[in-house]
Amino acid sequence: MMRLSRSRMLRGAMIACLAALGGCSLFSSQDHRYDPVPLTQYAPGLAVRSVWQTSIGSGSGLGFTPTVVGDSVYAATPDGSVAKVDIATGRTIWRGSAGTKLTAGVGSDGNVSVVATESGQVIAFDDTGKIKWKAQATSDVRFPPAVGAGIVAVRSGDYRIQAFDENSGERIWSVQRPGPSLALRTTAQMIVSSRWVVAGMPGGRLMVIGAKDGLVKWEGSVATPKGTTDLERLTDVVGRPVVSGPLLCAVAYQGRVTCFNVSEDMRVVWAKDFDGSTGMTADANAIYAPSIHSLVRAFSLQDGATRWTQTALKNRGLTAPAVVGNAIALGDYEGYVHFLSTTDGHLLARLSVGGGEMLSTPQAVPQGVLVQTGGGNLVLISAR
Repeated sequence: MMRLSRSRMLRGAMIACLAALGGCSLFSSQDHRYDPVPLTQYAPGLAVRSVWQTSIGSGSGLGFTPTVVGDSVYAATPDGSVAKVDIATGRTIWRGSAGTKLTAGVGSDGNVSVVATESGQVIAFDDTGKIKWKAQATSDVRFPPAVGAGIVAVRSGDYRIQAFDENSGERIWSVQRPGPSLALRTTAQMIVSSRWVVAGMPGGRLMVIGAKDGLVKWEGSVATPKGTTDLERLTDVVGRPVVSGPLLCAVAYQGRVTCFNVSEDMRVVWAKDFDGSTGMTADANAIYAPSIHSLVRAFSLQDGATRWTQTALKNRGLTAPAVVGNAIALGDYEGYVHFLSTTDGHLLARLSVGGGEMLSTPQAVPQGVLVQTGGGNLVLISAR
């Protein structure tokens, strides 16, 4: 199966060819349309500072996102390091090692924390940092596992969603869908609730699966592939779906932002064309998402109308955002965290956390926002 990999090596261009495509760039290095814009001056509207910083391990990757559970955060890095950290103080509560390189993590419910390897090995840690069990998925795993309802849900590269028993690691169900010949290697996360697993898939599909029985309860289109070539038809759900009241919303690359009403037979409430890149977030009023070219847009949660668009961070390879009070926070390819007003999108603050390209989605917490740097550090930023 041929795959595309999301990359920012061409200074903000999103996708590059893998070996199967000859390793050649899709964008010319002389094409300055894809150059990131320089950082601009702004009138500060937030006071931001690093409260604490701690090293988790080495490196970063698209499959790594910290998971917040209560007063703690769980994080992992590609070198096999896994840690639980106290959010208030930055103190490392425990540190574990998978003993091998990782491609995805962490999923956690506070009892079990799960990571995955390129070969598809799924490794679970108990809440003292010791390995509890290991299991084998059917293919490579490059998206963070999701833990809840007594299961560990894993999305593998062969277009399967698999569930393992949280305590034993026994595989209890598997759901597979036909996949396109090309799929993005990008950020994607699942949701596990007490009853459901919600997963975005290549081809612009969104699925709701019974957590206990693995039965597909609903399946719909966030976006429909268009065009004649495989590249033109590349339309994958990216980031983490958002649940807000009765709405279930998701965004797709080369596709749309679409919201469904879960209380009315999953009818489409609204859909707007949008070229999503890394995912989205929402508050009570709007959905916020960066495009492939890092144009940040706010959509009205009620009807999808555009509330504002911010172009000042164009081509800076933005992460998915997190809502922090009256601001959203997004990381970029140079290790800056940018804060934009939720009201009109104007720049409020920025802070360099170092470590180079940031790939992990920031996580909002009562103390501010947690970010995982490209170098493998975890940083708590206060924003007031």
